[in-house]
Amino acid sequence: MTGAVSERDVRAAALEWLRAVTLDGTIPITRAQLRDDFRVAGDRFPLVDAGRGIRRPKGWSSALSILTAVPEGAPSRPYDDSEGPDGLHRYKLRRDQGGAAENEGLRRAMLEQAPLMWFYGIRPAIFQAISPVYLIAEEPEQSQFVMALTEEQRSVQPGSRVEQTIRQYMLALTKRRLHQPLFASQVMVAYETRCTVCSLNHRELLDAAHIIPDSQPGGDAVVPNGLALCKLHHAAYDRNILGIRPDYTVEIHRRLLDEVDGPMLRHGLQEHHGRPLMTLPSIRRERPDSDRLMERYAQFRAA
Repeated sequence: MTGAVSERDVRAAALEWLRAVTLDGTIPITRAQLRDDFRVAGDRFPLVDAGRGIRRPKGWSSALSILTAVPEGAPSRPYDDSEGPDGLHRYKLRRDQGGAAENEGLRRAMLEQAPLMWFYGIRPAIFQAISPVYLIAEEPEQSQFVMALTEEQRSVQPGSRVEQTIRQYMLALTKRRLHQPLFASQVMVAYETRCTVCSLNHRELLDAAHIIPDSQPGGDAVVPNGLALCKLHHAAYDRNILGIRPDYTVEIHRRLLDEVDGPMLRHGLQEHHGRPLMTLPSIRRERPDSDRLMERYAQFRAA
């Protein structure tokens, strides 16, 4: 219990609060928000613990949240959370002596099938929220739990060598629930939630576009293969109406330049012809990859 409020009610309220604050997982959330902003009966109720990846509130039987952090200055995360041969994701237990209570909280969450919040690090202290997720099995030899990110994944027998078609389906679910939102959030953080062409700053009207589609070689879900684009410029880019040169200059297809069709065409597309991109990542290694831009620009020129 948390005062007169049950664990079940607090968990449900926390999940609803998280959904609202992150616009159903489309906006990243900071450690400070997770620590300070959620309230129960007017009191601050942290959704993460300082220095711990597993949050089991005092007096609770089961865990509330799990976290995969990007440590400040570290090149990688401390634990290897990844997909197994069955297409399901894994989450590592704490291996230090102080982690017994938190690990037991995960076991209780698994037994009770309690929904968890998963905070996946994008940058130090910035996270992608994936919720709800469920723990469906423990693999003690590997010191890890098996996670289900969707209702369909909860029905899979963990550890089984499933048919390739089923495994590909499970991986596709993980891609839609984890990898695509993670890529989108990484791109939005890099571009400070602004369209690279017009600098529009409304997340609901922005997409994380691939330079090279993810179905093609080189179409990796990494920030240098991404562009933050508003809905208009994303559609124009996908349809080769708008192109971006490797020197970060915008081009509009010649067939539209002389067309007269009102202010949307003029201001939204034609006036951007020959202009440099308005917003680029401040970190150079996150800027659009010139080789990918060249490949994509060649397709635009050929259209």
